Formats: sequence, structure tokens, C-alpha cells
Amino acid sequence: MSESPQAFPFVHLHPGKEKSLLRGHPWVFSGAIQRIEVDDDAPAPGDWVCVISSKGQALGWGHWGAGSIAVRIIASGSLHAPPDSDWWAERMAECLAVRQSVGLGPGTGAETDCCRLVHGEGDGLSGLVVDWYAGMAVVQTHSMGMHRAWPELSAGLQASLGASLNMIVNKSAALIAKLPGVDEQVEDGIVWSAEGHENPEAVSEVHEHGLRYKVSPIDGQKTGFFLDQRDNRWLLMQCVKDRAVLNAFSYTGGFSVAALQGGSPHVISLDASEKAVKAACHHAEINGFANQHEGIQGDVLSYLRQCETLPPVVVLDPPAYAKSRAARHKAVQGYKRLNAEALKKMPKAGLLWTFSCSQVVDAQLFEDTIVAAAVESGRQVRILRRLGQPADHPTRAGHPEARYLKGLVLHVD
Repeated sequence: MSESPQAFPFVHLHPGKEKSLLRGHPWVFSGAIQRIEVDDDAPAPGDWVCVISSKGQALGWGHWGAGSIAVRIIASGSLHAPPDSDWWAERMAECLAVRQSVGLGPGTGAETDCCRLVHGEGDGLSGLVVDWYAGMAVVQTHSMGMHRAWPELSAGLQASLGASLNMIVNKSAALIAKLPGVDEQVEDGIVWSAEGHENPEAVSEVHEHGLRYKVSPIDGQKTGFFLDQRDNRWLLMQCVKDRAVLNAFSYTGGFSVAALQGGSPHVISLDASEKAVKAACHHAEINGFANQHEGIQGDVLSYLRQCETLPPVVVLDPPAYAKSRAARHKAVQGYKRLNAEALKKMPKAGLLWTFSCSQVVDAQLFEDTIVAAAVESGRQVRILRRLGQPADHPTRAGHPEARYLKGLVLHVD
């Protein structure tokens, strides 16, 4: 911590606007700022700034942004300067220890060797995601500040993970390109690899609950696999014995393989992407279920409308229907239409597993939407379970926006 705080801008808040930060919320919105004290130029996106309450209390250091989220708090408290390389290494080690405390991550010997190591705001590192795939760390930087902190991030990961780390992959190109004012070209790819672990395609075979999956982070969606559904896949595995399953929006077949392991005699993986369907079929094959699995490429809503009846278990796990509050109403209508079509065709005593990963659609709104879909379909339903994200996708107290994954298990009467 060698630099003087006077070398950085001070962001002074309006009276009372420090309350949310003191409760643990990691964002400073532009409307909360009274003034910016700076010696030279105004802060640019990604610059470090020190946030000060109206009473002069230092609340923490954060990355300056260009949108409605003006500051992402990274280090709360009264540090005399922004975090240095030692701080980053300590934070990476802390995130790893949290995962290991629940039996996840390297060094646990668990039958699951993939998990999320850093979950943005949930770990106090707004704008950063790190996923672990059996020796491979895949990094996504969602903010300019985290993008510019790359050297410290990489060094921190190497220090905390040690010999268990084989390579680091950066999967941030599309995210950085969307940020305002970006004029640099960023490419996805391997940015570091340990000696003797050359892997030009950055492909890793991982295990979840003992099942095998092939993860290709550079070519795949997100970081290559939807780790946030791990607990829900395990739960599905317990509920499908002797029951056929439709896994809609299947991606690479995580729910499909879990259902097959749970004793389902026939599972359909349905996705608009031919590549995803092929991956789902491959995963069924390498786990010994090729004869019980069927892959179908197609539009989910069209498929539901064309079917006369559906299997007794249906999984609806669509991509986010809304990325902003402006799109929330349209998203709600989309969820309602999708679930109503499925409910109309499901047999009596069927189970519908339905999800939303749209952050702007909260749990109550999602539940209300599914109830409305049931009314429209003319079916009575019972909510058996309310589902969410697993322990390696934590939510920080005071930041409810981080609870993005919602799910319901419905018994269809």
C-alpha cells in the first residue's frame, strides 16, 4: 500500500447514502454521489476511487464505472490506498477456503471437481467470476476495473491454487467489448499454463456427482458449463426413477445425464443449438446411457405446441429472458407463455421443474408468473420446492440482487 490516497479521486456521497454500503451492498449508484474531489482529470472507467461518506468516513475503495453503477466497492473499510498484489492473493485464498469448507474445489477429494471459485459480489469482488474445472481456472471480467486488474488477479490465482492449477483461461472478450469506451481488442484464450500442461484447445474433462462432462470454455456458453444448477441436478436425480424426462433448453445435457443416472428410462435433450445437442448426446454416451437418450434440435416453444402429450417430468431452464428492467415485462410474458404451453400438455401427477436466471425478475415475480401460467393452462399445481443457486454461488448479506437463479418444482394435478 505504497501510494498516497491523494493520488486518487475521492467520491463524496450525499447524506444517508452510505447506509446501503454499511449493510454490505457493493454498488454506489450515480445518484448517490454529491461530488468528486480530484486533483487532475475526472476518473475514467476502471480507475480506483475512494468512497467517502457525507461525514468524512472512508467507506472503501472501488472501481469507477460509466453507467448507473458509478462505483463497484472492492475493498471496504479505511485502507490508505487501493489493494495491492498481496491483498489479491489473500482474497483468492479466502474464496478457495470458503468452497473447501463445503466440500468443493481442489484439495477436497470430492467426486465433483468443478465449481465456482469467485462469484462476483457474493465474494466481495464485483465484476469478477472464476470457475474451476479440474485444474483449469476460467476467468470472466465483467467490469473495466477487473479487466485492468488482470495481472494481480492472475498472480493471486497462481499463488492461492498452487500446484493444483494447470492453466488460466480468459473468457472475457464479449463482456469487455460491451463496456463503454473500450478501444482495445481482447481475445478469449489461455493466458497462463503450468509447465507440462499444454492444452491448446483448453478442454477439460470434469466430474459432477461422479458423472463425466467435457467442458470447452472458449467455444462454450458462459465459462463452458452451468455450474449453478449442480444441486438442482442432484435433486432431479432423486426424483425420476422409471419416469421419462424432457430437458428443454438442454445445452450440453447436465440435467439429462443426471436424470439418466437417476433411473429415467428415456430422456430427451431439446435445444435450438445443434452443437449443444451433439454435446448432450456425447455426454450421455460417455456415461453409458446412449440407448436411453434422444437429442432433438429445435425451438422449444414450437416443440411444446406441436406435442400432444409430454413426458411425466419436464425441465424448463431457458436463458435469461431479460437483461435489464426495461425488458422485464416482455420477459414475464415469455415465462408465462412457455410454462403455460408445457402445463397444458403434461400428464396428471407430472413434475415440472421450471427456472429463471433473469436477475431483474425476482423470486416473487417469477412465482406469480408461474401461477398465472397454471391458471391460463387450466391446471392445478402444487409448489413442492423453491430452488436457487448452490453454496459456491453465494449472496452477500445486503445485496439481494445477487439471488439471480430461481426455480420451482411443481406437481401438476
